[in-house]
Amino acid sequence: MVSPAIALAFIPFLLTLLIRYRHYFLLFYRAVIVRLIQDCLTGIPREERAFQYVITHAIPGDAQHILNTFDQWCYHCEYLSNVGPQKGKILERLIYETAPLNVLELGTYCGYATILMAQVLPLGARLYTVEMDPGNAAIAEKVIRLAGFDEDTVELIVGPSEDIIPHLKDKHGVQKLDFVFMDHWKRFYLRDLQLLEEQDLLQEGTRILADNVLFPGAPHFLQYAKSCGRYRCKVHRTSLEYFRAIRDGMAELCYTKLQ
Repeated sequence: MVSPAIALAFIPFLLTLLIRYRHYFLLFYRAVIVRLIQDCLTGIPREERAFQYVITHAIPGDAQHILNTFDQWCYHCEYLSNVGPQKGKILERLIYETAPLNVLELGTYCGYATILMAQVLPLGARLYTVEMDPGNAAIAEKVIRLAGFDEDTVELIVGPSEDIIPHLKDKHGVQKLDFVFMDHWKRFYLRDLQLLEEQDLLQEGTRILADNVLFPGAPHFLQYAKSCGRYRCKVHRTSLEYFRAIRDGMAELCYTKLQ
């Protein structure tokens, strides 16, 4: 049994850890503890609670107002792993700069980034967004249509990315991609990037933007992108969505084939 003296000796150490990593403890509290409590109290998933808030407070057909409403929920109610307003500016700027006609999003989640991209796409562009979780996909579908985007602009595809990517050409008519946004499971970033290469879906100048490459991180993806010789790569250093004190980054890749 631990003596009181030894236990007391650990208190300064524990306090130091708590102070140093307070932002991560707060993230854990908001993302995990609050979610579990609200799940028990309401009996509905967090994403559904967010959607109910959005349809109650947002203006239908106003994409930006819907995004702002999501942000209000995430700042003041519960945490959602959307791309958020700060990183959203990076994504929005790249869409403006590249004016892509064929866009692939891996990880629709609740449709936040989907809406952000769709509202700045050039006329005639098409966005294919892939979500593995059927529950999240159902919510995203309603959010996307609430924002005013039809299936001619945004096509939501439900299923694992490793099953969807090999059939983008034959089932969805995608020949080449101009822009890819990755915001799904970080451990799948490298696998899916290589799948896109194998399926010959990338072309000279295709941009890939990958979120959360520093936190929680995608080190193997970054190492490959920087060393394989097919990409120009830079990391936009920013902060975690809705947590400015936690450092994160987005990797921007430009496909150049073999150099």
